[in-house]
Amino acid sequence: MAVTMCARLFLHRCAQGLRLSPLTPPAFTSPFLSRSHRLGPSDDEMYQRTTVSVMQKEPGAGALIHSYSPRGFNIDGNRVFGPCALLPPAILQWNVGSYKDITVESMALFYMLEPRIEVLVLGTGGRSERIDPKVLALLKSKGIAVEVQDTPNACATFNFLSSERRVVAAGLIPPPISTDLE
Repeated sequence: MAVTMCARLFLHRCAQGLRLSPLTPPAFTSPFLSRSHRLGPSDDEMYQRTTVSVMQKEPGAGALIHSYSPRGFNIDGNRVFGPCALLPPAILQWNVGSYKDITVESMALFYMLEPRIEVLVLGTGGRSERIDPKVLALLKSKGIAVEVQDTPNACATFNFLSSERRVVAAGLIPPPISTDLE
């Protein structure tokens, strides 16, 4: 019988006679299966570099709004232009132009989140504006408390609640350019 590398068989004695069985290789012949082998660039497709950007320096700490302007916000070093939705896992552009565009449909983003947010802080621009009562009633029915404030105060409120490790989200509209001397 010819023995090749692909079809190495050996004979076993058993009660019925001789039986052919495949030769099983030892368990740790592959360098990828042993614990002492480290992957390197020569290992081709098995070697892939992974990079991680840590956005939150302290575990469990939420995002912080560092500054705002008429163009947008600086949130943990990320520049966001225009209105934004600040959610526990992400920062998103929010498709509203003014407080008048805050509707039940534009709020769906906030009440569909898991885990559920406790407080939603709405920054309505340069002044605190009235939000449609249907929107507030919907959020209340979903168990979400709502704080409606002008954007500068909404940023401060969001930072305070976030620092207390509350599950908080924000919908922020940048304040207009102010020409008043304060």
